[in-house]
Amino acid sequence: MSISRLLAISAIFILATLAWFALGASIVARTGEFDSRLGQEVAQLWGGEHRQVAPRAWVERPRQVTDQVSEGMRDGKIQTRDVTRTVVDQGPLPLAQSRVDVDLKLSHRQKGLLWYDTYAVGFRGQYRVRNPDPVERTLGVEFTFPSSTAIYDQFRFRVNQQSANRVSDLSKGLSTKVVLPAGGEALIEIAYDSRGLDKWSYAFAQQGVSEVADFVLAMTTDFVDVDFPAGTMSPSDKRQQGAGWRLTWRFASLVTGQRVGMDLPNHLNPGPLAARITAFAPVSLLFFLVVLVILGVLQQRNLHPVNYGFLSAAFFAFHLLLAYMVDHVDIHVAFVASSAVSIGLVVSYLRLVSGTAFALARAGLAQLVFLVLFSYAFFFEGYTGLTVTLGAITTLFVLMQMTARVDWGRVFAGGSTASEAPAVAGRS
Repeated sequence: MSISRLLAISAIFILATLAWFALGASIVARTGEFDSRLGQEVAQLWGGEHRQVAPRAWVERPRQVTDQVSEGMRDGKIQTRDVTRTVVDQGPLPLAQSRVDVDLKLSHRQKGLLWYDTYAVGFRGQYRVRNPDPVERTLGVEFTFPSSTAIYDQFRFRVNQQSANRVSDLSKGLSTKVVLPAGGEALIEIAYDSRGLDKWSYAFAQQGVSEVADFVLAMTTDFVDVDFPAGTMSPSDKRQQGAGWRLTWRFASLVTGQRVGMDLPNHLNPGPLAARITAFAPVSLLFFLVVLVILGVLQQRNLHPVNYGFLSAAFFAFHLLLAYMVDHVDIHVAFVASSAVSIGLVVSYLRLVSGTAFALARAGLAQLVFLVLFSYAFFFEGYTGLTVTLGAITTLFVLMQMTARVDWGRVFAGGSTASEAPAVAGRS
């Protein structure tokens, strides 16, 4: 193995890295382009992210206001008179009790290179408010829909069995009014079945810090991988139920600016996954080339740089095929097919170059480890780095043991690979 051959192999590696960089950039561009466009399409077809806000209640308190009204000039003086009118103040009312049931059913939808976390939600809420005044008052209640792009089936919004007046623009919500006697109580009922995207959350108020009393929200899921978005609270109780969980948030008296929420579990997205695997490809090729070079040194069967060029192209074929197959088939099917094609190219080529034993037992095994297994580690989110690190350390250990007795000076000078211990002259 000469220095000139190592430089030629290094140049091939650099060219392959540039090719992978271009392929990875194209995958990222395709994924980003589809995400912005297809995300809007999914939201329009299925429904957007839900942020359900608790109903807002208020009590109307009329009062008399006297204003001075000008009647013009008389004898050089401005003449005024007092006019009394009634002004209605709206005093906010806290919810005395909240009982909310939420049923989330996960249903992923694929568009292009991306999977979207869509879900069906059944919402049922009962709230109680009380007239705090010792006289009869008019109570107002307002309900706001959680998403302007969703549909609402079996919708119900009633206050003491009285339905809200219909309006032309539902995006602004619905409101209704009832008359309560002194100390009287009203029951607010809200129910609907809808569909949403990515996250579901429940806010106690439109914004700011709010006070909550006697609050219970029970959420049922049909999935086990639950996660809570930033700015939300963990449940008070968590019990497994069927294929999912029954989560309960229970508060006797709470002052908070946080929400209750659920981040639906993500499906493995083929686009970003293919981009990450492609970005790691130069590392896999580097391990593979190093192993082949060392095996060639140990067995005195050095490949020509042109051979390494074809092998690098076979490596690139894996990522190229994977990048465009994931548009049409399942990511696992695309991965297996791409692996089989790439290994087939390498083994069938090296069988003619160096024989079947070297092609299968050395090169094929090395490609299986450094290309297939290292790339498959990206399917296990959170363990990729650890898996690759352990593989790299194991590879380093094996190579160090295999080459410990190699005389690298003689190797690069074109001599024998095995080192020879100097003879010790005996004394007569």
